[in-house]
Amino acid sequence: MRQSIPENDLETELGASVAQAVANGTALKIIGGDSKSFYGNPVEAQALEVGMHTGVIDYDPAELVITLRAGCKLNQVEALLAENNQMLGFEPLHLGEKATIGGVLASGLAGPLRAYAGGVREYILGVKILSGRGEILNFGGRVIKNVAGFDVSRLMAGAQGTLGVILEASLRVIPRFETELSLGFEHSSAAAHIQWINQLGSKPLPLSASIWYQGRSTIRLSGSQQGVDSAAAKLGGTPETDIWEQLREQRHDYFTNNKKLFRLSLPQTCEDLFPGESQLIEWGGAQRWLSGDPGLDQLRQKLASNEGTVCAYRGVDPGAQVFHPLNNSMLALHRSLKSSFDPAGIFNPGRLYHKL
Repeated sequence: MRQSIPENDLETELGASVAQAVANGTALKIIGGDSKSFYGNPVEAQALEVGMHTGVIDYDPAELVITLRAGCKLNQVEALLAENNQMLGFEPLHLGEKATIGGVLASGLAGPLRAYAGGVREYILGVKILSGRGEILNFGGRVIKNVAGFDVSRLMAGAQGTLGVILEASLRVIPRFETELSLGFEHSSAAAHIQWINQLGSKPLPLSASIWYQGRSTIRLSGSQQGVDSAAAKLGGTPETDIWEQLREQRHDYFTNNKKLFRLSLPQTCEDLFPGESQLIEWGGAQRWLSGDPGLDQLRQKLASNEGTVCAYRGVDPGAQVFHPLNNSMLALHRSLKSSFDPAGIFNPGRLYHKL
């Protein structure tokens, strides 16, 4: 299967394109598989195609680390890992057959397992990037024990390509679970689900996913056969079909309407802030989806007063800021990072925050 991932090193060509853009002051829109172009503020700039920069540089299953070029297709990488009974622990979103590793890291989007096994940044061991000066920079390493530059590597997760062009990444992988089981329970309100799922989270159970939608709570147990069977016997519930891929890829019924969609990030134990509204709740209460048109500014004020943030995920009004606004100190920090990595501001200008 490794041979099915094309070996195509375009580092020199990409470097030349960036150097020319720097010299000419040309803004660049970084494109991998274009599966997540909807996510973030729109960018009007010259395309820099990274999707053909492919190849597995190093993969020893015994080391639980894979190093690969950013244009590698996610589905091919997952197939390679599955051959060795391994997986990416943050359960990445595809949102299209052409999704690439670089796009996965740049978006920072993770699936149902995120709340129980960590997010994208927790699995990044090292990266090689092209900076806004046209320089090739290496951060981190290829082994789990190597922590030099670790935090700098993690900055690339969710940065939307604004800090540089990801060329390569070394990622930690995990063994696949021996078995999985989904169980359903009735909880008529979001408040009841939030209380219940947080009680479960405090117990030694092999929880790996949760969802509440239309009065129904569903959880996923993952691990050894003995551990899953034991937990299921204690919890009861009704066996459910596997809904997690539909949820991860946003093909679940909740995502199929044309209403505006907001992603809310909150403390897991936060009370239900929108009783009676159309909601879907994941990640043990930490990620909540709200559809409709509640008014973005009012919504953000309400979330901020509850230690939360709002992403205007879909159906954003023209000119609206997609990601939750930063306070002055955080904005200053972001500007400092941007000027360090991309002083001319050529990479995905405005994608993450307006005027950044």
